[in-house]
Amino acid sequence: MQVTVEDLTSVKKMLHIEIPAEAVARELDTAYRKLKKTAKIKGFRPGKAPRSVLERMFKKDVHADVTSRLIQESFVDAVRQNDLKVVGNPKVDPPELDAEGPYKYDATVEVNPEIGNIDYQGLTLEKNLYQVSDEEVEVQLKMLQKNLARLEPIKGQRPLKNGDVAVIDYEGFKDAKPFAETQKTESFSMKIGEGTISKDFDEALTGMMAGEQKEIEITFPEDHFNKNLAGNQITFQVTLNEIRQEVLPKIDDEMAAKLGDYKTIAEVKKTITDNLIQGYDKRREQELNEQIFEKLINKYDFEVPDALVDYELEGIISEAERSFSYRGVSMEQMGLTRESLSEKYRDTAVKQVKRHLILNQIIEQEALTLSDEDLENGFQDMADNLNQPLEEIKQYYGQNKDNLEFFKHTLLEKRAIRLILDNSTIEEVRPATKKASGKKK
Repeated sequence: MQVTVEDLTSVKKMLHIEIPAEAVARELDTAYRKLKKTAKIKGFRPGKAPRSVLERMFKKDVHADVTSRLIQESFVDAVRQNDLKVVGNPKVDPPELDAEGPYKYDATVEVNPEIGNIDYQGLTLEKNLYQVSDEEVEVQLKMLQKNLARLEPIKGQRPLKNGDVAVIDYEGFKDAKPFAETQKTESFSMKIGEGTISKDFDEALTGMMAGEQKEIEITFPEDHFNKNLAGNQITFQVTLNEIRQEVLPKIDDEMAAKLGDYKTIAEVKKTITDNLIQGYDKRREQELNEQIFEKLINKYDFEVPDALVDYELEGIISEAERSFSYRGVSMEQMGLTRESLSEKYRDTAVKQVKRHLILNQIIEQEALTLSDEDLENGFQDMADNLNQPLEEIKQYYGQNKDNLEFFKHTLLEKRAIRLILDNSTIEEVRPATKKASGKKK
């Protein structure tokens, strides 16, 4: 077998593969011998049909099977002979098989780039010294207060105003006919000012009295979040059944008791503060990582295989789909498609691939490994983060080798990042003033 490797780019190769005529003939002979034993042909006893008859009746199928087998076996050998680290699937447009000559075909493959050793030492990074403010704690407290709010009917008679909760019956019509997206709905609660249906709808309701009926005409904008309503003119028949208002509890020890295992509001504030500190810790870690890879990606310019970028993009898009599904909407309802998201986040995916390749190179050049203790600690951290029993986490990974290997590699990447940080100069700065303290770490 002859193999010639043509460089299309630094990460894309075309393999020109030629299989000798005798190897082709041998494969065809084997295929027809097997077929002869099983073929049922009128006028011939089993195993007695001549090859000429078999060729006349089954040539197309035999050639297809032999072509497939020749390509599979020769491609693996060609990759091994040339020590290619192929990623993704090869692209092959197989030509017709010639029973009298060699079989030649081309296979386009992608390979990991040759990056070379990464000089990761001596980076200068900034670490923001975030501090939790009293205002942040108060904002969180008010959010908890709002979650405990009660909805109570207003006392007396007054018009509906911004911030009230309207309990309405409604039905929307398009061209004087009922519209499926705005079908008849009873006792629907909506807070005025939040634009649950639309801001214009809220404004039209404002000022109504309980028991009042009203016809409201709304033209939804072309970029409305619900694409089934976008651009449509809908006439609503609305009845305001009741006006309710939020009644907030006092921020005191009694409210704290309603939030769970708390006795005082001071305990709630401490929990809020601790959570904010943890959030800032994660934010600092993310910011440092971003700085690391921004510097290294700018320093080491290399191409990346489309197959790896597509894999990252699929992960990004799938996560977006899960997020929309969790909120009870689809991408289509938000006016999005997989194609539009793919275009929007392709640069992000390219950077993610470069990050992984850089970390892989550092893991390899520094011969980083995991001990049993490292793996055990990794399982424990995941159990803590997911609030799941340690044994369940270990059992999950023990049942799937691929998931376990992926998890181990994630831990190795974290070790590589830690190695970079340990060999960097980290300057502590205040987020507002950005005055460096020059601290070396």
